[in-house]
Amino acid sequence: MASAWFDGTRSNHRAQPTRAHAGCLTEPVAKKPKDPQRRKSDSGVSRVPKGLYETELYRLQAELVKMQEWVRLEGIRLVIVFEGRDAAGKGSAIKRVTQYLNPRVASIVALPTPSDREKTQWYFQRYVEQLPAAGEIRLFDRSWYNRAGVERVMGFCTPDEYRRFLHQTPIFERLLIEDGILLRKYWFSVSDAEQERRFKSRLQDPMRQWKLSPMDLESITRWEDYSRAKDEMLVHTDIVDAPWYVVEGDDKRRARLNMIHHLLSTVPYFAAIRPPLDLPHRPDPSGYERPPRELSHYVPDYAAELLAGRVLQGD
Repeated sequence: MASAWFDGTRSNHRAQPTRAHAGCLTEPVAKKPKDPQRRKSDSGVSRVPKGLYETELYRLQAELVKMQEWVRLEGIRLVIVFEGRDAAGKGSAIKRVTQYLNPRVASIVALPTPSDREKTQWYFQRYVEQLPAAGEIRLFDRSWYNRAGVERVMGFCTPDEYRRFLHQTPIFERLLIEDGILLRKYWFSVSDAEQERRFKSRLQDPMRQWKLSPMDLESITRWEDYSRAKDEMLVHTDIVDAPWYVVEGDDKRRARLNMIHHLLSTVPYFAAIRPPLDLPHRPDPSGYERPPRELSHYVPDYAAELLAGRVLQGD
C-alpha cells in the first residue's frame, strides 16, 4: 500500500536533454552539479560535510558486514522496522545499510497493497510470513504500522480494526521478542518545509518521479492528521521491550550515520572469525578448446560507441 504518512535532500540532478543514442529507450539524464555553497538544509540543520560523511559511512558499513557475519554464524534473527513521514529518508537509509551486505542474509521487505485474500486474514499474518529464519536479517520498508498511519488517516480500516491493531501490536511484538527475535524500530522524522522541498524536487526529477503518488502528495494537506496518528501510535506501541527510536531526517547524511551507528550500538555482535581461505592453484591446461566466438550471442559493445563518440567530439 502506498503510504502517505511516514515523516526526505534536494535532487542533485534533473533532466538534461542530450543527444539520443541508438537503441536507448529514453534520452540520458545528466546529473546536475552539486551546490558547494549549500551547507545547511532549508530547515537550518547543518549538513555533515561530504568527506566526513563518506569516510564514517564506510567505516560503519564495515561494522555492518561484521554484524551480518555474527547474525549468520550465531543463527540470530534480526528485524529492523523503518517507518516515518514520506520523503524522510527511509529508503536511502535502507540502501546504505544493505549496500555491502549479502542479499541472502539481509533482505528488504516492501509489501504491496494487500490482496483480496490477504484482507480476510489476520492483519499481521502476511508480515509473519516475512519474518527471518536463523541467520537472517529482515529490513521492513514500512510494515504492519501502515494500519496506524495511512490506513487510519485515509479511512482504509474501520475504527474497530484500528483499535484492535493498537491493542494487539504490543502483544505481537512481545511474542517476537520472547521467541528470540531482535526487533529494532526506527521512525524517520522530517520537517514540513523539508518534506515539501523534497516533493518538489522529485516532481522535477524524471528519475525519481516514481517515488511520488497522489496519496503521497495528499500528506501535505493532511500533515496534522498524520502527526496526530503518529502521536497516538507512539502512546500505544512505544513499549519497553520494543521502543521507537526517532531519527531526525532533515539532513539525510546525518540521519543515515545516526541510524546505523545506533543500530550497531544496540546489537551485541562481535567480529566472527572466518576460516581462512586460500586461492587454489589453477591446474595446467588439459586440452580444452573454447568454441568459436561466432557460435555465441554477445552483448553489443555499446561502451565502444560511447568512447568513439568522445574521441570524435575531442573530449
